[in-house]
Amino acid sequence: MEPQKNNLKIIADKKNTRVILPNMLTLIGVCIGLTSIRFALDGKFEFAIIAIIFAALIDGLDGRIARLIKGTSKVGKELDSLTDMISFGVAPAFIMYFWKLNTLGRFGWLLCLVYVICVALRLARFNIYSNQEPSWKDNFFEGVPSPAGAILVLTPLILSLSGFNFIFINLDAIVPTFFIITSFLLISKFPSYSFKKIVIPRRTTIFLLFGIVLFFGLLLIYTFNVISISVAVYVLLLPVSFLHFQKLKKQHENDKIQDDDDLEDVL
Repeated sequence: MEPQKNNLKIIADKKNTRVILPNMLTLIGVCIGLTSIRFALDGKFEFAIIAIIFAALIDGLDGRIARLIKGTSKVGKELDSLTDMISFGVAPAFIMYFWKLNTLGRFGWLLCLVYVICVALRLARFNIYSNQEPSWKDNFFEGVPSPAGAILVLTPLILSLSGFNFIFINLDAIVPTFFIITSFLLISKFPSYSFKKIVIPRRTTIFLLFGIVLFFGLLLIYTFNVISISVAVYVLLLPVSFLHFQKLKKQHENDKIQDDDDLEDVL
């Protein structure tokens, strides 16, 4: 008589094991995003911004890890969108409301509502178009991504904490301006770099690693100064990405016309 096998398993199969890790990271991102709201309630805006930065880093890692270990799933995709809504929609809106927008009365709350709605619309559109066939357009986002939008609306607060005293900031004007412009960029079709398919030559890998270590070292020492400069670089890249997109679009349209002409000649 053969001994009866024990069918009790903690994890059903290897696929479930691979799915757990990226989803755990996503849930950690939710916790960090919600914690940023608590920091803002306590008036600890420095920690609130750092929490959003950590949430953005986790958001950039969970999807890549899921694809790397083949642990992608429909649940993970929906969970990631809900996490982005909380960490980069609701949380930044509350942080800025507690910091400055509450002094603008109903108009300040209206700006928060508009921004959060635009984040929701942007995520919904992203989920729809993410199922399309791969193409050259994958190098670009349609509108700015929600993590970038969160950092952009937090920029006035970041500048006020950076110590760049030579920059005069009229908060009553600049904060609503950042909210309005960022909300528009989120739902617009403005092409912005996705940085998903950047190919790094092997011979430059060591310099890339050195640059990453240097960046995070400076980020630890001069946190808000580095974030401010990074935001400025990203804003300067927006028109560059637009021009690059238009160039590639025209190039592919010309290639398509040429292919059609060649096909007609063959027929």
